[in-house]
Amino acid sequence: MKNQLIIVLMVLSCCTTFAQKREKYEFKRNLPVYADSLIADFDYPMAWGNSDIKDFDEWRKAARQKVLDCMLMPPPPAAGYDVKVLFEEQREGYKARKIEIRLSRYYTVPAYVLIPDGKGPFPAVNVLHDHGAHLFIGKEKMIRPLACEDSTVIQDANEWLAGYEGRFFGDYLAQHGYVVFSADAPMWGERGQQEGPRRDRYDMIAGNMMMYGINLSAWMTYDDIAGTEYLATMPEVDASRIGCTGWSMGAYRAWMLAALSDRIKVGAAVCWMVTTDEQMSFKYKRTENGGFANCFPGLRRWMDYPHVASMACPKPMLFINGSQDKLFPVAGVEKAFRIMHDTWESQGAGDKIETELWDMPHSCGIASQDCVLRFFKKHL
Repeated sequence: MKNQLIIVLMVLSCCTTFAQKREKYEFKRNLPVYADSLIADFDYPMAWGNSDIKDFDEWRKAARQKVLDCMLMPPPPAAGYDVKVLFEEQREGYKARKIEIRLSRYYTVPAYVLIPDGKGPFPAVNVLHDHGAHLFIGKEKMIRPLACEDSTVIQDANEWLAGYEGRFFGDYLAQHGYVVFSADAPMWGERGQQEGPRRDRYDMIAGNMMMYGINLSAWMTYDDIAGTEYLATMPEVDASRIGCTGWSMGAYRAWMLAALSDRIKVGAAVCWMVTTDEQMSFKYKRTENGGFANCFPGLRRWMDYPHVASMACPKPMLFINGSQDKLFPVAGVEKAFRIMHDTWESQGAGDKIETELWDMPHSCGIASQDCVLRFFKKHL
């Protein structure tokens, strides 16, 4: 009884300690108290229009290199993709394959590929899955799981469809004649933790990776680039017609991929675009303003999000955001849209960029998917 009392007192003592606050502090609401001063000092010297480089192609080359520098060490390339087909099934109008592909000398990556019936080559889309603080599945968020998957994976994917209004985006595109590729990002699906997926461990692991000189978000982008290069080698794919799309983190991945890969000819991003001055300020009551999933060290010293996305110019690009989306303040979305429009118009390509602010929350419903498909049909 005495030992139990001691344990209770220790627990209460710990709880009291954690609840204590110091009179002076330097951080609040997950931000430094000087956040506004940091933002005021951002001048983005490598942004198009701010840079001393006035030739757009030369600027893109220099800006791309600056982004790559901030991405730290890239994964060492593999000698070959060494693709293994693990399972294949016929669906209505297309084949579905589960493959394992070597995207780096260090690791292989599980992925799904959908191939339309008939004679190719077909246009192709790299469909990039979301974050959602849900790491148990990755590629299965975008493509209906194959019959080889465990029942828990299939059930989880079906439940996750709520954000997509019950439609697998990748299968929808395959039904309309596109080869579709979707791979697990690092930390999602079959690239997760042995101990099981936990969102609170993502940042810890990302921090540990930094100790190796590796930026986990950058390796996600490097894998997206490598996966797109693999798509271009498939005999069923017309390598001159490859696009990319995604929702939420998948949207971030889509415009980042379009900016850094010449393979991508068209991009569509649903619910991920904003400016740093709005996203990282004290103006809004959010508990999270970003994270390691979209962070390249030091990049804000040079460019903001829309400046990086502008490296995709003059490619056709579609951006859809929601006015009821609590993750991205409308003021920041509208600023970002204006920056990108100015860039495309400066290159005589104002008709190639479409930005839309819909009356919707953070979602990628059927209307959004239909809009992306129309955009691909028009430009891809």
